[in-house]
Amino acid sequence: MPADMLASGIVAGRLEPQDYDSNFADFHAPLSAHEALVASDRCYFCHDAPCITACPTDIDIPLFIRQIATGTEEAAAKTILEQNILGGMCARVCPTETLCEQACVREAAEGKPVLIGQLQRFATDTVMDKGVHPFTRAASTGKRIAVVGAGPAGLACAHRLAMHGHDVVVLDARARSGGLNEYGIAAYKSTEDFAAREVDWLLQIGGIEIKHGITLGADVTLTALQSEYDAVFLGMGLGGVNGLGIAGDDKDGIADAVEFISDLRQANDLSTLPIGRDVVVIGGGMTAIDAAVQAKLLGALNVTLVYRRSRARMNASVYEQDLAASKGVRIITNASPIAVHGNGAVREIEFEYTSDDLKPTGQTVRLAADQVFSAIGQTLEGDGLPDLEGRKIKVSASGATSVKGIWAGGDCATGGDDLTVTAVAEGRDAAMDIHANLMGGAG
Repeated sequence: MPADMLASGIVAGRLEPQDYDSNFADFHAPLSAHEALVASDRCYFCHDAPCITACPTDIDIPLFIRQIATGTEEAAAKTILEQNILGGMCARVCPTETLCEQACVREAAEGKPVLIGQLQRFATDTVMDKGVHPFTRAASTGKRIAVVGAGPAGLACAHRLAMHGHDVVVLDARARSGGLNEYGIAAYKSTEDFAAREVDWLLQIGGIEIKHGITLGADVTLTALQSEYDAVFLGMGLGGVNGLGIAGDDKDGIADAVEFISDLRQANDLSTLPIGRDVVVIGGGMTAIDAAVQAKLLGALNVTLVYRRSRARMNASVYEQDLAASKGVRIITNASPIAVHGNGAVREIEFEYTSDDLKPTGQTVRLAADQVFSAIGQTLEGDGLPDLEGRKIKVSASGATSVKGIWAGGDCATGGDDLTVTAVAEGRDAAMDIHANLMGGAG
């Protein structure tokens, strides 16, 4: 352990060994076959189901629930996976409480929706556990497509292209596939190496090769990919991280929440991860919530999440906010960081309270902190990219960029809302547009 970490109170092994297993166990136990039948029986099987409209991937939810109710789980899984090939992960991490379940007629009538997310997990897990891949690859078209990024958008795009008979090479900067599903989601949401197992299952379609350790710009240029492949899909996400940009933010103990979550997800022994006694997380999205909750689960005594806007403006859902609070995370809103205090290492972080329109009020507060995680957004990295809109690649509704033959989707592109399920939809739709263009079905 580095001396500066020990001096600042950031240490590993704060808990008893057995506590790590219990703290990071699956937060939502999967439904048994009987529980799935009971849950599916609550669905009204609406003809004009609002839950379908609320699903970014347009899964026919009443149909797959009816298939579960009739004991045909594999058919249910195929209904899901036809629209969302990463339906297993989305069932674990998708904010169903603000999407399909919020739109459920049962929710409106009784305040208790059908358990759509858990039923989706039941169906997709059933198929994956059997090792069944419900899709077959079409005859080879002889076309080759490069996909940059092995995250949700890239994998969904690659799978759909492979189904249509194209050969796909996926290039990813990381050592493992999955993108945020592998590196950026709280460990208790995706247990037992599920992200990697889902990728292995997805690759059973054939026709997809994944090359790791290749970064766009540093190792290969977009121009080179254009010359070698018939089409290119960009789904590399957002590699850069916004800094705090305040006095003292270079002190020991200031860290990036994305990196913290990544280190936790890749750790073989959680007891080796150093965590502070007084942890402050800055941000209001899912990354901030995941970092705060996991800091508490690792043994931090006090964890405070601070967001510059009101609770209503937080990107994290109310469910996730309540989850954080239930784990002992204190949430402070309408406060922006202005300075980090300490002699070499952080000891306190100072905030100024703001109005709803982010105007400073002049009132400040200092929070004790020996570890601070910043989760204030990520940025797009890369040179020679297609036209941008704001800080992301500008795309059409089908994912086409300003450069002919190049498509993009997921967090690196405009139009999405930084959700796994949205990235899957964008990758899938771009693949369909690529296929149509390559086969002469579109201009």
